Amino acid sequence: MAETKWSGETDEAHPEIFNTIPPQPKVLKPGQLSEDKIKQFFDEGFIILDKFFEPEELNPAIVTINGLVEDLAQKLYKAGKVKSLYSESGFFDRLTNLENEFPGAMILLHKIGKLPETFRNIWSNERLLNVAEQILGTSDIAGHPVWNLRTKTPRAEAGIVPWHQDVAYMDNDSYKVFQLTAWIPLLDSNANNGCMQMVRGGQKTGKVARHVGCWRDTWYVSMVESEVEDKLGCNLERDTVTCPIPFGGVLLFSNAIPHRSLDNVSDKIRWSLDLRWQDAKKPVGFFGLKEGVRMRSASDSNLKIDWESFDAVNRQEKQSESMNAKTEDFFDTTIPGPWMKKWELVHHNRHTRALLEHDGSSWHNLIVG
Repeated sequence: MAETKWSGETDEAHPEIFNTIPPQPKVLKPGQLSEDKIKQFFDEGFIILDKFFEPEELNPAIVTINGLVEDLAQKLYKAGKVKSLYSESGFFDRLTNLENEFPGAMILLHKIGKLPETFRNIWSNERLLNVAEQILGTSDIAGHPVWNLRTKTPRAEAGIVPWHQDVAYMDNDSYKVFQLTAWIPLLDSNANNGCMQMVRGGQKTGKVARHVGCWRDTWYVSMVESEVEDKLGCNLERDTVTCPIPFGGVLLFSNAIPHRSLDNVSDKIRWSLDLRWQDAKKPVGFFGLKEGVRMRSASDSNLKIDWESFDAVNRQEKQSESMNAKTEDFFDTTIPGPWMKKWELVHHNRHTRALLEHDGSSWHNLIVG
């Protein structure tokens, strides 16, 4: 009997996409990387830039997040979900207090659909776009539809992201598209509060490892660890790199490199943003649910970013709709998504419930081969 093959599984390989350094500028723009750093990025699949942002470039986002937490606290309190607003608490513990009373509060904040102006300013930061242009090898740059505010409260299962490649969450068109991610912590991040780990060189084969879902009580898929060696030619013990990033720093990596985030065993929330870019002429690979936002154009140096059109489509709502799981309940803490249909589900939970309730009769349609 032939082995079951899920639609996300493939033997195709595109090492040239993830390992080839594009033609480099003769004169570097502000923020762009030296020859040695560009070589390091493409050799290892990631790079840490310890001092990239000034505090005044990131502090407005912290003010915004405090406002988002206040709005969430008010909604939870008025609905009788929590007994206190915890107004005396600050940036690093207020959401934790809400989470303790209403498990899933951190997920509600993670699910915000609107992109705040202060996040837009970081995403379209001129120096950051210069780096994206240098790594992608094009000045036709689009911001990817998947951006995230990570609300990693202490010891919260939903904040621990298992080993994966970002392509595992996109459709198979993304297997042939280089997508650059910037992971930006809003505090000094380290192994204690749940920083990132990378598998050095995990992008070298240009292959996509097999993933399964869903990890514990989350919406995450996880990479089958034996594939790291069998398919990606790496060794987890030897090649895992822990990546502490200071406030003001940034971690850059591609959608092909395996990575994870550790548990936050500190007593403070580990806040971070992840933002993505790619060649604007190539498919974003997000299941046709939402397109990217053009940030630079080779033919129009005065391009004005159309944030309004980008924000008009709520990615979280579209994900739920695609799973027949849209709800009007603001306090719903599940995150279903089409990536769940790509991989074998070895563990079901409340996030996969939509598949069981709505797609159970056509479960075989999720299998190919």
